[in-house]
Amino acid sequence: MASEKILNNSVSDNDLFESMLGEDVVPLSGKGAYRTEQVQTQTPGMIERRKAAQREESQYSNELATGDEIKLLDPFDTLTFARAGVQHGVFKNLRQGKYEIQSALDLHGKTVDQSRQAVWGFIKDCAKQGVRCAIITHGKGLGREEPAKLKSCVNHWLPQIESVLAFHSAQKQHGGLGATYILFKKSSASRQRTSQQHQHRGKRS
Repeated sequence: MASEKILNNSVSDNDLFESMLGEDVVPLSGKGAYRTEQVQTQTPGMIERRKAAQREESQYSNELATGDEIKLLDPFDTLTFARAGVQHGVFKNLRQGKYEIQSALDLHGKTVDQSRQAVWGFIKDCAKQGVRCAIITHGKGLGREEPAKLKSCVNHWLPQIESVLAFHSAQKQHGGLGATYILFKKSSASRQRTSQQHQHRGKRS
């Protein structure tokens, strides 16, 4: 057989390789296969997209304080907060539940850390979508080992978020002291629409 002849004549591996593929084809030097790395050129567009992704990731990184740093409230405390410059009538409408609730988050069954992540993401999404009024249901925590734990956390977290303009404990029909209304700053797009509406009304008058 041909294989027996090759073995008996002590044909080298190189001779066998050439006999099978031709003299113009040579085996690789060294052991095993290898490949060369191709350096991909970074175009300006690719660099800008990477920077945009990094900015977005930084924007959504959670900077809220953990539960260990938060002073506990009484379950029946009223949550109330308004940044400087909020008009009395605006805050009164929020307090009385007169604004349309456009988004809601329920924290029942969540741990403090889960709630921290949920609140951060919820607030960021509301601001991004142009929501003006939302509600977070946190409960009062009655009968728990640490009553009002989540309520206290929400009270501590919300002022840390720049887009939150004001918040207040909800009316009874919306959860009472176990829930909190949130009023957001107007987005730039919303402010532009309001300005255009005023200009349009001025022209008509």
